[in-house]
Amino acid sequence: MKSEDSPPISRRGLARRLTVQAVYHWLVNETPPERLLRQFHDENSLGRADVEYFKRLLFGTVREASTLTDTFSEYLDRGLEQLDPVERAVLMTGCYELMFCPDIPWKVILNEAIGLAKIFGAEDSYKYINGVLEKVARTVRIMETGDGRRGTNGRV
Repeated sequence: MKSEDSPPISRRGLARRLTVQAVYHWLVNETPPERLLRQFHDENSLGRADVEYFKRLLFGTVREASTLTDTFSEYLDRGLEQLDPVERAVLMTGCYELMFCPDIPWKVILNEAIGLAKIFGAEDSYKYINGVLEKVARTVRIMETGDGRRGTNGRV
C-alpha cells in the first residue's frame, strides 16, 4: 500500500514487482514464462511497467534459475526447499540483476529486493533477503562493492 508521501514507483520498479509475482507463479505452478507474459498482458497487469525490462528479468531469471540458485544457496542458513516461494522469487530476481544487469548499481538492486520482500514476504523476510543478497553482491560485484573477501562463504 502506498502512502501519499511515498514517491511513485518507477517503471522498472513495477517491472521488478511483476517479475517477482511471475517467478512465484513459475515456482509454484510451473507455469511457462511465455504463458505468464501472455497472462499478464491479457489481464492488463503490465500498466506503466517497463515491459521490455519485465521480459528481460522474467525470461532471464527462469533461464538462469539453476545458476542463480547455486549462487545464493551457499549463503542460506537452511535448505533451498525450506525457503518460502516468495523469498525464493525475490532472491532469484535480485540475484539475476546482480549477475546479469551490471548497469544497475548493486545498492539499488538490494533496496528494490528489500522493498519487494516487505510487500510480498513474511514480516521480517526483508532482513533475510538483504543479508543473502548483500553476500551475493560482495561476491559477484567485487569491484563495485569494494569487498576483497571473495568467496568468504559466510552464512546468514
